[in-house]
Amino acid sequence: MFQRVTLIGHVGQEPQMRYTPDGTPVTNFSLATKETISKKLPNGGERPCPSGWKESYNGRNWEVTTWWRVTCWRGLAETVNTYLSKGKMVFVEGTVQGEASDGSINPRVWTGNDGTPRASFELTAQTIKFLGERGDGGGGGGAPVGEAPPERGGFDDEALPF
Repeated sequence: MFQRVTLIGHVGQEPQMRYTPDGTPVTNFSLATKETISKKLPNGGERPCPSGWKESYNGRNWEVTTWWRVTCWRGLAETVNTYLSKGKMVFVEGTVQGEASDGSINPRVWTGNDGTPRASFELTAQTIKFLGERGDGGGGGGAPVGEAPPERGGFDDEALPF
């Protein structure tokens, strides 16, 4: 079972590339996505804080961050490892992988260093686009960086915008 998802978020750590025993490159990185809702209600009142959410830095919104573990394969893995870095904003399209034995889509759950329960979802990327650096408004143009190549065949260097 899988679900296709589209995400925009910031890279949480430097991508890590390794190779499978047969020499296939694979790169992993974490991605933080944030959802924000206004604290103000249309009637002038204030919306209570949803469970697990926190107040935004400006105090006008509630926000929650969701962490995703992204895996890239083959040519896309090499490109991501070369050009992506912590803090950059990216568009990622791919499929969510379930951790449960029945194939259902469940997050990986663990306890953080501060004792707080945490969770992340696992995503296998098919498309990644660089959108910009943290703080620049994501104005990097959104040029495609690459798409996962077919099962057999190489990465098309002509598709790179630089």
